[in-house]
Amino acid sequence: MMAQEQVRTNAGGAILFDSAASSQVDDDWFMPSHWRELGALRMQTGGRGGVALVGTPAGEGVLRHYRRGGMVARLMGDRYLWTGAERTRSFAEFRLLASMAREGLPVPAPIAARYRRQGPFYTADLITRHVASARTLAECLAWGRLDAELAQRTGELVARFHRAGVWHADLNAHNILVAESQLYLIDFDRGERRPPAEAWRTANLQRLRRSLVKLGAMAESEAVFEKTLWQPLEQGYTATFGVGGDEP
Repeated sequence: MMAQEQVRTNAGGAILFDSAASSQVDDDWFMPSHWRELGALRMQTGGRGGVALVGTPAGEGVLRHYRRGGMVARLMGDRYLWTGAERTRSFAEFRLLASMAREGLPVPAPIAARYRRQGPFYTADLITRHVASARTLAECLAWGRLDAELAQRTGELVARFHRAGVWHADLNAHNILVAESQLYLIDFDRGERRPPAEAWRTANLQRLRRSLVKLGAMAESEAVFEKTLWQPLEQGYTATFGVGGDEP
């Protein structure tokens, strides 16, 4: 079903949601404590700034509170500089996800997004549909289940997004989900549409390579990694992206 975007504003901010999924969305939806009281909090990790699996009227969803990382987190925590509603992290990711879902790209469809103003700053939250029975590519690697066939499918997955001109800001093995029927790409915070030029596509792939290496994919040797994982991944990518994928 195609998302029907609707915005509900209040004194503290606004909520962008898919009214085709549910018209009941309010601020409570973005509070793990609300779902706990209803007995619908399935799982929560990372505390207040983490991720929660919640059973909403629209189906099971993943609730994520946006929080900065690195050194800036010590100063800003979960606050972002206000530059307009359409430029909030949550609204931007919701709309990018919705557009990709319409195109048939394998992403978790967005359910609702929220921002709350706090003077010159804002905080943000996002709820997306839960991908059932899925494991991350990082988990598959750790469990010895990342083989040449899965590596090739991973390359095919990335190529589909690159052909569509989608740049993922943090392409790593934790953001690729392996489900029973297909692979998914998740967490498009700061993602954007770009003409599919070779430079950023190559940099994106190298980011994924560094992630795999950091997680131990090269533990046996670089030669084994290249032959059994990286070459199949590149072959899957090249075959799917095709020749002449770059825009002039």
